[in-house]
Amino acid sequence: MKSLISITLLTTFLTPYSVTATPLRNPDKTVNCEILVVGGGLSGVATAYESLLAGRTVCLTEITDWLGGQISSQGTSALDERPTQRAKQFYPRGYLELRNRIQKKYNKLNPGDCWVSDSCFLPGDAHNIISRMLKDAEKQGRGKLNLFPNTVIKDLQISQDGKIIDGAIAIQHQPTKNAPPLNTFTLSQTIEDAYNYQNSSRLDKKIIRFLPKQSQRNHQWYIVDASETGEIIALADVPYRLGIDARSYLEPSASSTTNDPYCTQGFTYTFAMEATKEPQIQIMPPFYNQYAPYFSYELSRLANFDLVFTYRRIWSPNKGQQTKFGGINFTTPTPGDISMQNWTWGNDYRPGTAKDNLIYTRQQLQAAGQLQSGGWKGGLRTEALRKGEENALAYYYWLTAGNTDSQLGDGVKQPQPNHRLLTGINSPMGTVHGLSKYPYMREGRRIIGRPSWGQPEGFGIWEVDISRRNYNDEYYKKTLPTDMYRQLKATLAGLEATSVIRGEVSPDQAMKRSRSTIFPDAVGIGHYAIDFHPCMENSPPEAPGNKERRGERRGAGQAYPFQIALRSMIPQKIDNLLVGGKSIATSHIAAAAYRVHSFEWSSGAAAGTVASFALRENIAPYQLVDDLPRLEPKLQILKDILEKNGNPTAFPDTSIFNQNWQDWK
Repeated sequence: MKSLISITLLTTFLTPYSVTATPLRNPDKTVNCEILVVGGGLSGVATAYESLLAGRTVCLTEITDWLGGQISSQGTSALDERPTQRAKQFYPRGYLELRNRIQKKYNKLNPGDCWVSDSCFLPGDAHNIISRMLKDAEKQGRGKLNLFPNTVIKDLQISQDGKIIDGAIAIQHQPTKNAPPLNTFTLSQTIEDAYNYQNSSRLDKKIIRFLPKQSQRNHQWYIVDASETGEIIALADVPYRLGIDARSYLEPSASSTTNDPYCTQGFTYTFAMEATKEPQIQIMPPFYNQYAPYFSYELSRLANFDLVFTYRRIWSPNKGQQTKFGGINFTTPTPGDISMQNWTWGNDYRPGTAKDNLIYTRQQLQAAGQLQSGGWKGGLRTEALRKGEENALAYYYWLTAGNTDSQLGDGVKQPQPNHRLLTGINSPMGTVHGLSKYPYMREGRRIIGRPSWGQPEGFGIWEVDISRRNYNDEYYKKTLPTDMYRQLKATLAGLEATSVIRGEVSPDQAMKRSRSTIFPDAVGIGHYAIDFHPCMENSPPEAPGNKERRGERRGAGQAYPFQIALRSMIPQKIDNLLVGGKSIATSHIAAAAYRVHSFEWSSGAAAGTVASFALRENIAPYQLVDDLPRLEPKLQILKDILEKNGNPTAFPDTSIFNQNWQDWK
């Protein structure tokens, strides 16, 4: 522990790296693909999985050396699932296979005996399981997987008419001779180097050019942006949203009357800590006092260390005694138990202003030169990453040695010295410093879909499409302008919508539909609560007395089972680009539900299937939906393929006449 603090934090955070003065050379390697998948998280893996089963040649890039995103490199290896969907086992086939392989690995689905999920496990095992799944899919479908870990996309070659990505340039890195191994340094220390064409004192680079497979008609190929923050949509400069959307009849619970691109959900560097029999020496990080005013158990019913430790416990070799706190049942920790920490008023880092936001807006990217040729550096604020890393390590110290609580006052938090931070290449996070290789991202850039009937400014999935919120609450009638309120009630009225619009039925008398919006172009499913980790009001986030952005949690709450519309995956401008994961066309509030594990897999399964189908039919994805609401025969063929392959596009009994969704929990 002492060496970690003194060397990794004090020294390497301050140690500069030198860049070898060599000019940009020609690509070291050219690789041909039918489908280029950018991002090896769950959405990217699912895209590759389905593409390989369809017999396609796939190139898959990932910034870290682990596949799996949320459940591996980001450390959140606790599956977020809703009870009804889990009970019915109604998931895409690849996600079910993932769960089955976890069960087989440990002879149980929940080796951590956590209480937040039915499945908590070790991140490194998730990477190994997923890697095996892709190899098996490659063999079964007779596809070809070209895997590029430690690789980032640096530049795109776009056709003169701006409609096609003709090629992509990537940089793959490895440690230079005599340099420490990968995962010695934190992401903030390496990310700018990783996007630099030149070699450095830490990293040697290989430049890779991706091009369409030569045997394809018209050299047709597809690029899928499955990155965590929407890197390719930013680099290709297609229209997108970021942060809070302005209040409207589609987003009536928005916390602002105007857009605010700086307030995205908080990001989290997770870490693993082990319960020990004997007290451990806990070394205070030099930056601890800067972040200590932020930390809290948050609520009295959660103010119990054992409760927090077991919340996302990922390994428990010896089952403890059954106990209860705040109405929650769990087993007490025993020595050897390992907990992964992901706590809102803990290692969440929640900047929300133009001074400290993590994900750069288009204007910030332009000002920084990142949209110029060769200027792309990942689109993130390195300083925000660094502070998120410090905040996480300070939170570990607070858990084990702290005695303050920013929300609950004095006397609540007690030291818990019988624990140690797990560090080293062979630790659960696979890093020398003990933090996850990449932060857990809850929100990124979200595309604006192409103009569609009912949404002439661009398709999107909004709060009202999925939320169970009671919009008869007086807040909406008092806050929304009269016309906006009437539009809201008409949108929610289902079969009575036309009568409300015509004035034949009073908005307050219209019966609210009790299901999510049904999309004719649905290609996937998801179900989760609208779950917020709001940005903070002021900068810096950890400032004493700082509060969450007012009104942000109004949009939080339960959601109906929902669908993924194909239109939400098709960006404007670029015809051979598809989007999966958190960057599909959702609003800020809807995105808070469209971000968890099974949804990411479903969106990726859809992307892989759509791309493979488009290659087979020699058709662009937008052509599958451009005549809606009129009948789209090829869209129906695509949906049949998804369903036949075990990738549901709708929940059981989905119909405009079925209003019985209240029992779905």
